[in-house]
Amino acid sequence: MIYLLDANIFIQAHRVYYPFDVFPVFWDWLKGEFQKGSIKSIDLVYKEIMRQEDKLSVWCRDLDGESWLSVQDEQTQKTYADIVNWIAGQDFKQTAKDKFLNDADPWLISKAKVTQFTVVTQETSDPKSKKKIFIPDVCNVFSVPYINTIQLTRKLGARF
Repeated sequence: MIYLLDANIFIQAHRVYYPFDVFPVFWDWLKGEFQKGSIKSIDLVYKEIMRQEDKLSVWCRDLDGESWLSVQDEQTQKTYADIVNWIAGQDFKQTAKDKFLNDADPWLISKAKVTQFTVVTQETSDPKSKKKIFIPDVCNVFSVPYINTIQLTRKLGARF
């Protein structure tokens, strides 16, 4: 199984749960999993992270280019269009639709669907939400598996 990481996995780990100065072992483990190929993300997540110059952006720059998958392939583009059409037909607030479609999230789900990878996100499902569209809810509609960081570390046998 290969896992595709949402931007919030990196950002929340860096800012909240596993800061570089306190948990370097977490970042070493994560880099090792990227090098093994068991973890990847998409180029749009990379671009999101690069918006801010900090330790996280420096760390991500050190990962090889194969860690960041392109979303420019035809199948991913078609799946993205399917997600856009589904979102358009739902009763979400327009601001929620705009925010979701302007982020990397629908592309991450599209790439996971096409590659049969599992999405890793810190978001939780809230199918009744109209103000925000959550990755797990879209994953559920499109039959894309998802897990969170702790589930990922357990599945990959991490011990810190």
